Amino acid sequence: MNDQQHEGVRPARPHQNLNDDGRTVREVLTYARRGSRLNTPRQQRGWEAYAEQWVIPDEAVDAPGFAWADWFGREAPMVVEIGGGVGEATAALAAARPEVNVLSLEVWVPGVAEGMWRVGEAGATNVRFCSVDAVWTLEHLVAEQALAELWTFFPDPWHKTRHHKRRLVNEENARLIASRLAPGAAWRLATDWEHYAEQIVEVLDAEPLLEGGAVERWAERPVTKFERKGLAKDRTIADLLYRRV
Repeated sequence: MNDQQHEGVRPARPHQNLNDDGRTVREVLTYARRGSRLNTPRQQRGWEAYAEQWVIPDEAVDAPGFAWADWFGREAPMVVEIGGGVGEATAALAAARPEVNVLSLEVWVPGVAEGMWRVGEAGATNVRFCSVDAVWTLEHLVAEQALAELWTFFPDPWHKTRHHKRRLVNEENARLIASRLAPGAAWRLATDWEHYAEQIVEVLDAEPLLEGGAVERWAERPVTKFERKGLAKDRTIADLLYRRV
């Protein structure tokens, strides 16, 4: 961690940076904020049952001395999921790994609510949800070599050329994520966009701290709604696995 983290002072989170005139600074982010209204009874039940226990409020990360263990209630190997969606993979994988702490970073509140419902239905208690920007979180709240694993399943492909700068997997973010993985720890990815898969391989192959590439489908990863949509459109699903050297 950097000196600001040791002192308990961190840069403003995305959406909190203001210009001199008080307007929010426009930032290039890997996601777009969507509505926060809960749309289904399942989402409502998930939020009511688990939000108080499992949701880490955005403002909580600003507190001096913030520590993940305080929110999980224990020290354990940590897994981060970037973009958990509605929690299909989150619930299945967390339930199969009760010995780890799973942090699901998801900005879409209805997805968080449904994800909590799914985790609860799976009988898992080792997941916490946070909607703070993933790149900011990894940079300022996760120590180097602290992660046992990281999952990025079906990240937004930002398929229009002018939006490619918003893709999660780029040279800078790859360097950051690699630095947060413990030696031998895995970064598992999946996408249904062929050109994005090619970019991911190009970027991650060039990162000195990582080694790996395309692999057979990870059998433990459940088929999610995003994967089903891709398959329905005859897209090829690419699974990729890279490890910290």
